[in-house]
Amino acid sequence: MKMSSGLAGPVALAAAVCLLLPAASLAQLQVGFYNTSCPNAEALVRQAVTAAFANNSGVAPGLIRLHFHDCFVRGCDASVLLTVNPAGGNTERDAPPNNPSLRGFEVIDAAKAAVERSCPRTVSCADIVAFAARDSVNLTGNTFYQVPSGRRDGRVSNATEALSLPGPNSTAQNLTDGFGRKGLSAEDMVVLSGSHTIGRSHCASFLFRNRQRLAAGTISPAYQALLEALCPPTTGQLTPNTTEIDLSTPALLDNNYYKLLPLNLGLHFSDDQLIRNATLAPFASAFAANETLWKQKFAAAMIKMGNIEVKTGTQGEIRLNCSVVNPGSSWAAGIEMMPFPAGTSDATAGEVATS
Repeated sequence: MKMSSGLAGPVALAAAVCLLLPAASLAQLQVGFYNTSCPNAEALVRQAVTAAFANNSGVAPGLIRLHFHDCFVRGCDASVLLTVNPAGGNTERDAPPNNPSLRGFEVIDAAKAAVERSCPRTVSCADIVAFAARDSVNLTGNTFYQVPSGRRDGRVSNATEALSLPGPNSTAQNLTDGFGRKGLSAEDMVVLSGSHTIGRSHCASFLFRNRQRLAAGTISPAYQALLEALCPPTTGQLTPNTTEIDLSTPALLDNNYYKLLPLNLGLHFSDDQLIRNATLAPFASAFAANETLWKQKFAAAMIKMGNIEVKTGTQGEIRLNCSVVNPGSSWAAGIEMMPFPAGTSDATAGEVATS
């Protein structure tokens, strides 16, 4: 699918999104943050994502999920990208909610390499993840929105903290509570769940809980039989078998996900919960009936999520390599570096860090 080249659609959507966002939500970040320091940053990220998507369309849902899993643990600081925890122990990337299902790391690395060649030590990995998620939304749903940027990268990543991520077996209460702790509303949660309209899921994420749903009559028997045939009886976390989450339009970011739920064709228990809860069901119904409404709210919710607990200014660093903290970073006990002297430019701050 080609990316939208016209301005009318994106401009109209941007205006609609602005009306949906609280006035203070973008206080710490700004659209066009790199206009002067690295004016081609977003274009370079877009090129990397587009190239990867042309080779494998599955990178798009992977990059959207990568942004979500980053923001929900320690905020949107690219901690999910780290492969080494300087303080010892496993990183978020190694945790069961992320390993082996999380993907898109190689796309972020390619984008970072391109940006570094053009603007060394300027653009954060956290912003690249946010840009890449937006570009993935545009490639699969022809929906473009401006991404406020200025995030900085964290220096800590602990696998145990990723265990709190909302999972496929979460109840409606678990979901609303988990999103609420991050400043997201119940409606935001239902909106963002719509990203399940693209992507695939491992058998371990749905098979056994769905057997309980079959007994309760909340999943189509024919659908469950199809899933049983796909997944071996002893399915485990490492089993490579996967299935599309959206049976009908698995490659399109559309509202079909919501249309499948009343037909008992939601893949995960957590998906099905959206229509079993009196507070959440009206949202799911509204989005099933109005794709334009959902896309407007989805863009706004992605921007809102991208503002969770961000590091800005002199907090954190601008990583040179997205998978490891910079040499000499002050990481002990998760302590961030002291502020740089007044007048130090953002393009320099964090790259010459000393412990």
